[in-house]
Amino acid sequence: MKTTDVRKRKILDSLKNGLIVSCQVYPDEPFYTEDMAVQMAKAAKWAGAVGIRANSPEDIAQIKAAVDLPIIGLNKEWHEDSDVFITPTLEGAKKIWEAGADIIALDCTAQRTHQGTIAWDLIKTVKKEIPEAIIFADISNYEEAKRAIENGADIVAPTLYGYTKETFHIEGPDFREFARMCRDFANDAFVMMEGHIYTPEDAMKCLYLGAHAVVVGGAITRPHLIAKRYVDLLGGYQNFWREGEFKKHEKGK
Repeated sequence: MKTTDVRKRKILDSLKNGLIVSCQVYPDEPFYTEDMAVQMAKAAKWAGAVGIRANSPEDIAQIKAAVDLPIIGLNKEWHEDSDVFITPTLEGAKKIWEAGADIIALDCTAQRTHQGTIAWDLIKTVKKEIPEAIIFADISNYEEAKRAIENGADIVAPTLYGYTKETFHIEGPDFREFARMCRDFANDAFVMMEGHIYTPEDAMKCLYLGAHAVVVGGAITRPHLIAKRYVDLLGGYQNFWREGEFKKHEKGK
């Protein structure tokens, strides 16, 4: 069942039918500056976004001080022995919560973490240790969404569809599978769309299919990847433009 907590419902209801902008930037990217994530968040609010998704305690704290919108926080950690990088530990979850995140995003796939656990098992631990937090489950398929909800996730979204070994070759959203999630899980969790949404028309399609809200990141905020997508197409797909999305970035500030 969806949460009945009044405070949590107020935040979740404020996101309904809206755009959440993922504002992330890394030191090894060509347009990096220390306040770039904050400027992205300000621009998103100016445009009418209802929420922000941000990475790292530092960026979350700065955005929280500058923009009055709910923040979906995550803490990316890359390890050579695991493909799980979105808040893979309880310690990371605590850091972003203390920084001011209203919602904690976790990798909730069936992949193994650096610590040897299944990613979706962290949900129960975080809910126990930080019961006030709203949990946003980043999944890659229907079964992972189902398991995440059973473990207590408040929100599920196919953020990692196209980023796991099984879905690495995917470049576009699976609208049919997303519609199935909306249909089957609408009474149990808030189903949002995130991943591979490159146009306003596709975002609107997701709302029509049942999305509570839509999260868009790189298609709005990362100009080098936007330009690379055009170059790749104009060059006859000689290069794979999404390689930049899979990069294990240098650690933040």
